[in-house]
Amino acid sequence: MELSDEKQREYMRRLLLSRMRILTRHGFYGLLLMHMIYTLDEDCETAATDGRRIIFGPDFLENLNDRELDFILMHEILHVVLQHCLRKGARDPEWFNIACDIVVNSVILQSNDMDPASITLKQWGESMHLAPDGKEGHLYTAEQVYEMLPPMTGRPGGGKNGENLRGKAGKDPQDPGRGRGSESGGSFRDDHSRWTDGEDGELRDLWTKRLADACEAISVRDPSNERGLLPLFAQRFLKDLRRPQTDWRTVLNEFVQEEIVDYSFTPPDRRFDGNPFFLPDFNDPEDRVEDILFMIDTSASMSDEMVAAAYSEVKGAIDLFDGKLQGWLGFFDAAVYGPVPFADEAEFRTIRPVGGGGTSFQVVFEHVQQHMQDKLPASIIILTDGYAPFPQANPTAGIPVLWLLNNETVTPPWGKIARISL
Repeated sequence: MELSDEKQREYMRRLLLSRMRILTRHGFYGLLLMHMIYTLDEDCETAATDGRRIIFGPDFLENLNDRELDFILMHEILHVVLQHCLRKGARDPEWFNIACDIVVNSVILQSNDMDPASITLKQWGESMHLAPDGKEGHLYTAEQVYEMLPPMTGRPGGGKNGENLRGKAGKDPQDPGRGRGSESGGSFRDDHSRWTDGEDGELRDLWTKRLADACEAISVRDPSNERGLLPLFAQRFLKDLRRPQTDWRTVLNEFVQEEIVDYSFTPPDRRFDGNPFFLPDFNDPEDRVEDILFMIDTSASMSDEMVAAAYSEVKGAIDLFDGKLQGWLGFFDAAVYGPVPFADEAEFRTIRPVGGGGTSFQVVFEHVQQHMQDKLPASIIILTDGYAPFPQANPTAGIPVLWLLNNETVTPPWGKIARISL
C-alpha cells in the first residue's frame, strides 16, 4: 500500500524530531546523524542502513514510541560510524551481524548510564548487549565478539544473561534467526542485508573524517566530554586523532624565534633522534615562548569542524614546546571574546569557543590597542577562513602577525601566511 504524502511528512517529521532530541541529549550521536539521509521503504521489515541512508519500514516506525525511535537511530548511526557496514569480509553474515549488534547496543547502554530502558523495545524487550564471556560488548570490537561466538553448530551466548542470542523460544540453535514478538523472547534485529563487503573506500574515508570531526567538535565545545558526552570508543579515537597539520617547527622558527626566544638548533633535542624534524633544544631550561596571542575565528562561516581544527593547531603548538609556550587564546566574530591567558596545556584546555556572528578582523587589533597596552603580545596568530575585509595595513604598530588560513583561495594583503587543509 502506497503511503500518502501526509503520512510520509508525518514520518519524516518524527525522524527529524528524534534527531533533534538526540542532538540535544547526546551531541556526539546527533552530529553524526546530521550527515545521514532518511528514507522509508515498505520492503524493509524494521530498520537498516547502507552507510549513507537510514531506512525505516513504515509499519515498524509507526509502532515505535519516541524513546524507542531514538534508540533505533543511535543503533543505526553506530553501525555506520564504526564501519560495520564495511567490515564483514568473509565472516558468516548472521554471526557477524549478531556481534555488531552486541557492540552497538552496549555502547548505547553505556551512553545512557547503563539504563536498560534505553535499549529496550516493547515488542522484543531488552536488546542483546553482552559478549559471550558475560562482559559488556562495548569493551570489544565486533571482530573480537565474533571470535567468541561458538561454531555454527553450537549455541551462541550473549543475550541479556548469556542465553541464546536469538531468544528462548527453543528454535533451531544453528539459526541465529530474527525472533519476532515478546512471546519468543527474541532481541531486536535490524536489517544488515544492505551492507557491503568493504570495497567502498570512499565511504570508509568519509566516515573516518566525520568521526574525527565529531570527536574534535565535542571536545572543543564542551569540557566535560571525556567523562560524559563521548562514548568510550570515541574517547579512544580522540586520543589518536590526526596531528595538527601545521609544521609548527618551521612556522615558529621562522616567525616567532627571532622575535621572542633565544634557542639553538645545535645541538638538537636528543629525545627526537630519528624524527624527520629537528626540535630545537632550549639553551636554558627556564626559557619559554611567551606572550603569543592566538585568535580563532568563530564566525558563522566557520563550522564546528573548522573551529575544532583551529583549536587542535594551537594545542599542537603547545605540545611542540613541551609546556614552554605561554600566551593568550581568544575568539572573535564581529566582537572579541577573551582573550584568556594560559601558561600550560591544562589551562589551555579550559578555554572554550564563543561566537557565531559576522566577521571582523579589525576588532582583534582594536582589542590589542585598547585592552592590552599593559602587556602587549609579542606576536599575533589568527586562525581563520579569511572571509572578511582585511585592514589595508598592519595596524599593530610593529607586532608581527601570522594568518593561519584553512583554504587556498584567500590571501591577506600583509603579514605572514600559513595554510592548513580540511
